[in-house]
Amino acid sequence: MKTSIPKLALALLLAWPPMAARAAGVAGMFSQGNASFMIEAGGGTAYNNSYTILGVGAHYFVMDGLAVGLSYESWSGASPGITQVTPSVLYVFYDAPYIKPYLGGFYRHTSVSGRTGFNSAGIRAGGYIHAGRHTAIGVGVVAENYMNCQRAFGPCSQAYPEISLIFSF
Repeated sequence: MKTSIPKLALALLLAWPPMAARAAGVAGMFSQGNASFMIEAGGGTAYNNSYTILGVGAHYFVMDGLAVGLSYESWSGASPGITQVTPSVLYVFYDAPYIKPYLGGFYRHTSVSGRTGFNSAGIRAGGYIHAGRHTAIGVGVVAENYMNCQRAFGPCSQAYPEISLIFSF
């Protein structure tokens, strides 16, 4: 069968966008060049007080699955006031079929009104479940270790659950 060049070119031109979209979409919302924005909400205790924790953050995927990020948290509802700034790195195993496991690390600076701030480092692990084309819900656990810890103020390490809602663009 003989095919003319214009018909072959037209067929390739029509087939190219779906092929390119399929190749670019392998990592989906965790693809290189994408940014993710998240909101966090939860509760915590410090200085024998209960706090409401609200936070925002962003990740930028420097390559498929690998992101660098920065987040900010405000602890309210008790005194002293607490804020946290956290640079982080995150890897999402985007090839997984339903739940996308993630693993990450972070460094955190905590400021406490009227008191000396402190630093900590930790790891996190969990999974993302797609809730829409550009949205995912994250559920995981965090292990955090406080630097220069004074045991008189409480434990020097802790583990806690985390839940996040992520929007990707």
